[in-house]
Amino acid sequence: MENIVRFSAQHLFELTTFRKGEIKFGERIATVPEQVTLKDYLKTSPEKYVLFGIPEDIGVKANFGRTGTASTWENTLKSLVNIQHNRFAKGYDLLILGSLDTTIPMQKAQQLNPELKDDLKQLYQLVEAIDKDVVHIVSTIVAAGKIPIVIGGGHNNAYGIIKGTALGKAQNINTINFDAHTDFRALEGRHSGNGFSYAFEEGFLNRYFVFGLHENYTSKTVFQRIKQYQDRVKYNTYEQIAIRKEKSFSTEMQQALEFVSTQHFGIELDLDAVANLPSSAMTLSGFSVEKIRNFLHFFASNPKVSYLHICEAAPNFSDEKNPNLIGKLIAYLITDFIKARI
Repeated sequence: MENIVRFSAQHLFELTTFRKGEIKFGERIATVPEQVTLKDYLKTSPEKYVLFGIPEDIGVKANFGRTGTASTWENTLKSLVNIQHNRFAKGYDLLILGSLDTTIPMQKAQQLNPELKDDLKQLYQLVEAIDKDVVHIVSTIVAAGKIPIVIGGGHNNAYGIIKGTALGKAQNINTINFDAHTDFRALEGRHSGNGFSYAFEEGFLNRYFVFGLHENYTSKTVFQRIKQYQDRVKYNTYEQIAIRKEKSFSTEMQQALEFVSTQHFGIELDLDAVANLPSSAMTLSGFSVEKIRNFLHFFASNPKVSYLHICEAAPNFSDEKNPNLIGKLIAYLITDFIKARI
């Protein structure tokens, strides 16, 4: 069972603002016909990239973070369908699948308090249920030879995406994560802070590189765990690159690419790492939007890239006068990814 709220041609039409003399992405993007199963459609569809959303913040709540990531998907769609279809980026390369149906687990999560032990356990269980659906969807997309572009949601979904990609390719994969945090914490129950830990422990994640880690928000325990697996887990810090200038951004990207491109790998973009961006763990000190776009273009250009995951944005924390800034940025990132692979 798909458990997907399919994005319909009618919804696409309603979101697209038509203008004489222009062709919008929404006029060229594909959707899955109602009467066809996802698996059957993907077998013959020409689109290279499959976009779907995970509108949830349960993993963030289970990690004692600020909720708000659930609204990112709809915010992104409004901007994406109204960019220009031109020689630089073509809408017909993209299929919008829709979003995971998270209605029931989100309703249940609203009634739970992570400060209470029994409630926290239930939050972990809700995240596990979402994991299973994400694994199924991603593995179906990857097995069909397509590249999933996933819009979260919390970073808990990295686990399901990594596992689904590995199953779809019938081999484990590597991952590069542009993030202020490792999300490589203890296996204490599923939440947004340990998606990579679980994928690593279960053998779906082989090599893992964290790019731009913030030194002030990484525990001694996590650093010790990384050291334990130093042949397979590496990192650099934001302070090394941007503050102390001990390392250069471009050189570090090259070294990270050499580490993860030994086999198929995924790109993780946690928008917590970007300065002044409305997110679940917003920071005043972080990389610029131009840096994350440069990072994405560099890694997406490699033929071994197997997925893109953008997560942790929280549009409800945006300036009320500019509610669509997050969606606009993510639309840039989606098209940067596609352009890099032309």
